[in-house]
Amino acid sequence: MQLRPFKQIDVFTETPYLGNPLAVVLDGSGLDTQEMQHFTNWTNLSEATFLLPPTQPGADYRVRIFCPGRELPFAGHPTLGSCHAWLEAGGKPRGDHVVQECGVGLVKLRRDGGRLAFAAPPLRKSGPLAEEDLALIARGLRIARSDIVGHAWCDNGPNWRGVLLGSAEQVLALQPDAAVLAGLDVGVVGPRGKVGVVAPHGAGEDIAFEVRAFFPGNNAMAEDPVTGSLNAALAQWLIGAGIAPRQYVAAQGTAMGRAGRVHVEQDERGEIWIGGASVTCVDGQVRL
Repeated sequence: MQLRPFKQIDVFTETPYLGNPLAVVLDGSGLDTQEMQHFTNWTNLSEATFLLPPTQPGADYRVRIFCPGRELPFAGHPTLGSCHAWLEAGGKPRGDHVVQECGVGLVKLRRDGGRLAFAAPPLRKSGPLAEEDLALIARGLRIARSDIVGHAWCDNGPNWRGVLLGSAEQVLALQPDAAVLAGLDVGVVGPRGKVGVVAPHGAGEDIAFEVRAFFPGNNAMAEDPVTGSLNAALAQWLIGAGIAPRQYVAAQGTAMGRAGRVHVEQDERGEIWIGGASVTCVDGQVRL
């Protein structure tokens, strides 16, 4: 074991402890997968990342992203938080963008004022959900099937199923049944099915959509405070379907006492960028 530089970053917030925390080991060299996974499980956070030298041409750094129990090919808040930590530690991008290497390939990031934003990776699976999935999701969310006014696969690495409700109030009132939603394991790559719920806020509000992300299983329900991968996939669906404008802000974490803000923009080339502020809450060393 050795002491390694370490930061704990709160992502999608300008105010510490109101976003989604991330553990970042700034030097993961020499650690194997089991050691990375063991440390991630120990942190009791939704994700931890390990920065490494890049292996692909054009990349500024490589990141391995872990959640409890497994490694992820991509995740949004670890992408922003890892980039924030890398820059704060003195990282210098080779070009106009920071280029991150991860399981899905190369991901571009840009600095946008006081925020960072990543280019949404392509969807691995899209299109409408199966009716049997919708019936199960409705029962698991304890709502009527007719309350789901839109739906789509939103898979950009994590296996998200996206459902659209009619109002933000409906989203915030949800009390999911984990025992029912655990049935989404069937036919899904990975250990758990994942459900993302979105609905519009009222006209004239600064926030366009309210988002919640659920991870069912083992008769318990985990909820993610703020989820970059889900918001990236939702944006591709909602903007592509004409449900959302090309630029908007989504809120997530409200039901958990957080105040996550996700800034979404589709540029003139049609590329979708997912941005948010990050703040360092812990800066030091970790023994690994």
